[in-house]
Amino acid sequence: MKVIVAEKPSVAREIASFVKAKTRLDGYFEGNGYQVTWALGHLVTLKEPDEYDPALKKWSLQTLPFIPERFQLKLIKSPAVAKQFKILQKLMKSGTELIAATDAGREGELIFRYILSLIGLEQKPFQRLWLSSLTEEAIAKAFQSLRPGSDYDALYQAAKCRSESDWIVGLNATRNFTVRYGKGGILWSVGRVQTPVLAMIAAREEEITCFVSKPFWEMKTKYRNVTFSWKGERFLEENAAKELLHKIQEHPFTILDIESKQEKILPPFLYDLTELQKDMNKRYGLSAQETLEQAQKLYEDKYISYPRTDSKYLSCDMKKEMPTILQALVKAKPQDIEPLDMQNLSYSAKMFSDEKVTDHHAIIPTGNIPSSPSKVWDAIVLRFIAAFYPPCIKNVTTVEGETAKELFVVKGSQVVSPGWTTVLEKEKKEEEMLPLFVLKETGPHNPFVQEGKTEPPKHYTEATVLHAMETAGRKVEEEHLKEALKQKGLGTPATRAAILETLIRRNYIAREKKNIKITDLGRYLIALVKDPHLKSPELTGEWESKLKEIEQGKFSPERFMQEIAQYTKDIIHKSNFAPVDETQLGKCPLCQKAVIEGKKGYGCSGWKEGCSFVIWKEYKQVSLSAHQVRRLLQHKILLDPVLISSEKVILYLSSQGTLREVSLQEGQSKEKGSAPHGKKTARFRSSKKKTTS
Repeated sequence: MKVIVAEKPSVAREIASFVKAKTRLDGYFEGNGYQVTWALGHLVTLKEPDEYDPALKKWSLQTLPFIPERFQLKLIKSPAVAKQFKILQKLMKSGTELIAATDAGREGELIFRYILSLIGLEQKPFQRLWLSSLTEEAIAKAFQSLRPGSDYDALYQAAKCRSESDWIVGLNATRNFTVRYGKGGILWSVGRVQTPVLAMIAAREEEITCFVSKPFWEMKTKYRNVTFSWKGERFLEENAAKELLHKIQEHPFTILDIESKQEKILPPFLYDLTELQKDMNKRYGLSAQETLEQAQKLYEDKYISYPRTDSKYLSCDMKKEMPTILQALVKAKPQDIEPLDMQNLSYSAKMFSDEKVTDHHAIIPTGNIPSSPSKVWDAIVLRFIAAFYPPCIKNVTTVEGETAKELFVVKGSQVVSPGWTTVLEKEKKEEEMLPLFVLKETGPHNPFVQEGKTEPPKHYTEATVLHAMETAGRKVEEEHLKEALKQKGLGTPATRAAILETLIRRNYIAREKKNIKITDLGRYLIALVKDPHLKSPELTGEWESKLKEIEQGKFSPERFMQEIAQYTKDIIHKSNFAPVDETQLGKCPLCQKAVIEGKKGYGCSGWKEGCSFVIWKEYKQVSLSAHQVRRLLQHKILLDPVLISSEKVILYLSSQGTLREVSLQEGQSKEKGSAPHGKKTARFRSSKKKTTS
């Protein structure tokens, strides 16, 4: 009997239908020489420390770092899991041939191999069914391309390294920070990927908080009802702008140069998961998790290809399938597909590349049409159709003018051929075209000074957080550079949504309308983490890059785990705060001048210059000692809780110079069960009383 193991019951049902295993039994399908069963996602997990040694149930710095010589596995505690595992165990032991049909990627490989290992069948040969779609044609193609399971050993090693490294860093770092700084029983959750993401969001909030808006003035002039901009820099002083205005006011304006060139804009790349999540968040406000869930459902219902992909390309052998898929979509999108010549479709290198297809190709429609098309399905279909359209062609004109020997410039564009934009940008207004200018023409103009103010960076949205995770925090917009940095991003397309949801559940970040903002609890945690490596998006991106290299057989799993072990030891040893300098109070967080003691508080020595920073000696009926103030000024946080209105809170000093509180009151966490071994979770609140006078 051939035993096929899928990851989910819905996938098993489609495979069973294909192999004609029509009899539904408890936990599997059977028939035609096949038994098709399933996991329930992850059934098997890594054991807890106290399952290696009962003494490790107590959290202690003396037992850190704890790194098992050999990791051991156990079943996830659940009656449904225990029942399904027994069925898997029975079928897989008795089966004459095993076929792994779990999701075709790193985590799917881990699910199957962990089940094999816990059953004790690691040496039993198996074949791998690599599915990119659940249509009958795709399943047939996958069965024709079955490969030995050993061909995916490197993929399994990468998955195993990811699982074990997250366990090692997460467990040791969380215990370390909780034991050191979890006064009042608070749990500080720290992780290999989640903490750099949190640090990235904290850094953006710090930029916004510390940003000081400054005025500027720009010189412009209106000639023939077109606004030209001065080619010089912005003015930082209004008088300088007015001097230039006075200089040019009485002089005519002359056209010096007219340059026109044609610009071709290619259709956008096909979607990978991260790009789909970003687009859905920008357009409809969908969270990354919501988009992933909808895409997964569309995949399981056979409307799109496998969604958890990091590729925006199709393999070259898929070209022959394109006319069939497009023809099937005519019923849903007749007006968009009608202009295409099915016999002469455009197959660009931006769409087809064998070298750039990773575990899975880009997300595309299968040709099946849902009865009630969703926004996610519609976006995938339109992006797919647009890829076969010609480029959008624009005429871009740059006009340069002069008055009193001062140069001004304006740019305009006109769409010559809309190409793919007729499919994807139907609601965009056509760009205004410049009037016809003639060289050396001259005439009166109306110069003016336009005042503006510098603006702070924008808060992260879910879309921009995903972009920052994809490029490991680097500010990159160019598409080809984004593609190059994808190998060194934070997390993977399949895990980024879960990372954000975890940070939200733990109350370290929060959604505020479309924005993602750090909470006081998150700020306090980042203040506790002094080791820059643990907060480094770039370093974590390097780990992800090495995991990719392990998948490709280019990097040693043993070396990766040695580096993780050393990294974890460094976290433990670099977690202490430097001693407080008792010879000074510290620096003002607003202007960096020395803080001095007054009768009622500790204030900035620059108060005569207008700095209003002060920490009052009495804060909400709590007397703050000089030592506590030194710690707030030098370390930004108090490690010991104080009692305010019968409630224990820990205080920290924000970059705005205000005291903020993190409550240790039990039972306020949004994430039930997130604080094991009796540890409490925390909630946050801002002090209504600012420390600035």
